[in-house]
Amino acid sequence: MTDDATADAAPASTVAEAATTNPDLTTLAKALTAAGVTETLNGAGPFTVFAPTDAAFAAVPQPMTDYLMDPANKDTLTQVLTYHVVPGKVTAEDLYKKIKAGGGTAKLTTVEGQELTFTEVQGNIKVDGTQGSSGYVTTQDLAQSNGVVHVLNGVLIPNLTPPSAEPAADTAAAATEATPAG
Repeated sequence: MTDDATADAAPASTVAEAATTNPDLTTLAKALTAAGVTETLNGAGPFTVFAPTDAAFAAVPQPMTDYLMDPANKDTLTQVLTYHVVPGKVTAEDLYKKIKAGGGTAKLTTVEGQELTFTEVQGNIKVDGTQGSSGYVTTQDLAQSNGVVHVLNGVLIPNLTPPSAEPAADTAAAATEATPAG
């Protein structure tokens, strides 16, 4: 009985710590730290994180990456990162069931506040964000002490809203053009 209990026990690491220890998620770990989101994702949760790989981040155009990682744009980076987090623990099995129950589509609201759309494509879970962003779950159900992580081969982009401290036109233009704000 002890062996079974040990095998089924939740891991000691959190969803945030999973990013820092997975060699394919180093860019995500840096972004979580830059945005100040790590502490939240080390909290009680539960959280479901759709974690983009380093290769997924590398596919984002460099001007957009530079913009997001600029400390002046921390609020925008936080929007993007929290768009990859769903409250609660949602396993791959849960997603497949929701997709089937939804007639081929499931929608979940992220911590950021906007929806992600889930479909099944040739047996794989596809996640669609806004602005044509999408990715497939490549590794599912990495159980953590405060939730679950699904590794994603794409970066999801929400409809970005400008921080209230900056003029809306400047921020919207910067986000749309994917260039650093001047």
